[in-house]
Order: sequence, then structure tokens, then C-alpha cells
Amino acid sequence: RHSPPPPPPERRTLRQSAALHSQILSRLGPSPVAEDQLIRDLSLPAGHVGPALVDLELDGKIRRQPGGLLALAD
Repeated sequence: RHSPPPPPPERRTLRQSAALHSQILSRLGPSPVAEDQLIRDLSLPAGHVGPALVDLELDGKIRRQPGGLLALAD
């Protein structure tokens, strides 16, 4: 038996996305932070935070490091 596919992520408004991006950026600095710790600190589902992290990474604002670590881009 196959389990049903997960529901698609909720569509977020531009304002909600910008607020989440700000929350993420305010918790990151030059020292790497574990992605799972960041998600716990935000108290939000990983399904909400993950896409925002990808957006910020593609925008060059954060960088991923080995071991699931995140930091602000230089």
C-alpha cells in the first residue's frame, strides 16, 4: 500500500514570506547554526521554514555548510 501524498504547502502571502525571511535572518549570523535548531527556535513546521531557506539561499543571503549548518552569506 502506498500512503497518500502529502498535501501541498500552504500558499503564503508576500507579507508572510517577508516576515518569515526576516525572522530567519535575525536568528542567523556569521557563525553556523544547525538547520534543525533554527526550525525549533522558530517554532514553525519544517514545511514552512524549508522553502523560505531555499529562497534565501537562492537570493544569496544565507549559505549552507556541511553537516546541515546555515549561516549568513558573506
